[in-house]
Amino acid sequence: MASEPLYIDATITIAGWELVEQFIRASGPGGQNVNKVATSVQLRFDARSSPSLPERVKQNLVSLAGRRMTKDGVVVIEADRFRTQERNRADARERLKALIEKAAAPAPPKRKKTRPSKGAVERRLKAKANRAGIKKMRGAVERE
Repeated sequence: MASEPLYIDATITIAGWELVEQFIRASGPGGQNVNKVATSVQLRFDARSSPSLPERVKQNLVSLAGRRMTKDGVVVIEADRFRTQERNRADARERLKALIEKAAAPAPPKRKKTRPSKGAVERRLKAKANRAGIKKMRGAVERE
């Protein structure tokens, strides 16, 4: 179990008891060390039943997490980029923090519908007519 809380931003803090870390043997760099020591970290966070996250963030997290979220609503992050357990643990926590920050970001403003100006429409139609004329001239030449 993780002991220290994970601070996301001023309003969101995930308590340490909500994060479950499991250390497993990793592939990748490390040589013989990989075969002996469990350096890979599997960080689990039950997002669906977490009291730390607002409902909007939970809904955004479901769509952002993708394959990293189980059917039960648990986000699973595996980190095995580094040779040491400590660096992999910090990497997993940073990746979870980045995912939650992205889910907590405000929605982009709605698109404001615009219309092309009268002059722009006329210029476009004139250009089309001009282009059509050029293509028409490519046809076979008629003899008199």
